[in-house]
Amino acid sequence: MSDHGKRFDEVIAAIDDANARDPKIVQIDGVAVPAELLYGRRMSDALTGMAPNASELLRIAVRGQHVERWTSPRAGYPPGRAGYLKWRNDLKEYHASRLGEIMTAAGYEPQEAARVGALVRKERLRSDPEAQMLEDVACIVFLSHYMADFMGKTDEAKLARILAQTWNKMSAQGHTHASKLDLWPNVRALLKRGLDQGGGETKF
Repeated sequence: MSDHGKRFDEVIAAIDDANARDPKIVQIDGVAVPAELLYGRRMSDALTGMAPNASELLRIAVRGQHVERWTSPRAGYPPGRAGYLKWRNDLKEYHASRLGEIMTAAGYEPQEAARVGALVRKERLRSDPEAQMLEDVACIVFLSHYMADFMGKTDEAKLARILAQTWNKMSAQGHTHASKLDLWPNVRALLKRGLDQGGGETKF
């Protein structure tokens, strides 16, 4: 294994070790798994399916974009949209900083850590193909694995808005992958409702 391959493996292992400390445990096929550890692995799996030749730095950003997310709970911020946006922005900065620390310890150059930080912060989202790919992957993972949780605790009007917002964050390539997902008919109907209300369009 090359030194570059070794340092990449070290970073992925360090991200997984950090996320394995998530106190939230979920059951997958009867196996208890820390929630953020599972999320990171699902993100990597989705990226492999969507962009098998993704760069090393994008693969790091995708695996670690939620690293130690539980350390900054939403409840620690004021209610409402302003509090939510502050929480999200602070999380992006934390994830970028934490990944920078992990990458530096493994021997990556400062500019490489800075690039991963920019991807995690989703800077230049529409003009940076790798940042957009990270967003597409996150949306696919949400639709594939986490949408069901929202179905039981969110009213239909809000669900329609969430789905439309998710769709509108994605690129044409993301839409292509999303259209192949085995989504329930009511999810597709809610997505269409949200897009109709917001002026978007889907070919689901």
